[in-house]
Amino acid sequence: MVAKELINHMIPPLKKVDPASKANAWMEELRINQLPVIENGVYCGLISEEAILEDNDNTKEVGEYQLLGKSCVVNENQHFYDVLKIVSDHGVQLVAVLDDSETFLGVISIKDTVRAFAQSAAVQSPGGIIILSLKQIDYSLSEISRLVESNDAKILSSIVNNDILDANMLKLTLKINKTDLSPIIATFERFEYNIIAKFEDNEMESDDKERLDILFKYLDI
Repeated sequence: MVAKELINHMIPPLKKVDPASKANAWMEELRINQLPVIENGVYCGLISEEAILEDNDNTKEVGEYQLLGKSCVVNENQHFYDVLKIVSDHGVQLVAVLDDSETFLGVISIKDTVRAFAQSAAVQSPGGIIILSLKQIDYSLSEISRLVESNDAKILSSIVNNDILDANMLKLTLKINKTDLSPIIATFERFEYNIIAKFEDNEMESDDKERLDILFKYLDI
């Protein structure tokens, strides 16, 4: 899924000349605390409810406030994983979407992104999860895929994270389209891969559903 498919057209942009009172009213109506600001179709940043409340002057124009997230933008054809990265890196609630000429098209909210992730095949498809710990110099997804596929299985998704305890190590999370991971685990062990966790589908189903329900309740989806 690409960014343009996730644009939330219910979140309108403000103009720099709009009063802070208008921004406050829209935020209250939409139940969000950030709104995009544009000028002549160009994205200028986000105005936050916190900034307006701290200033306590609803007569000021939106353009008089220090705007956030000026670099929090994606092209309309970027994958929603790129949106997730920006949200994680910058702690914003909205990411602006621009076309190839850098004209503002709209925004994606963190709620929209989480919903898209939850509905993706990688999450919805049955299967299990294996987490490997390996040295950065040993990381080869093609080799790992070959070992998985030798057991008539496929990798649905993979996520690579740096190990916060060791800069030379990685943690690789694999979602695999098999509910019985035993043959795959045996193959990894035979090739001396370090498995630090595994979650088979029957172990994950209730816990994952509960976690998603809690997350959606928190985000008020």
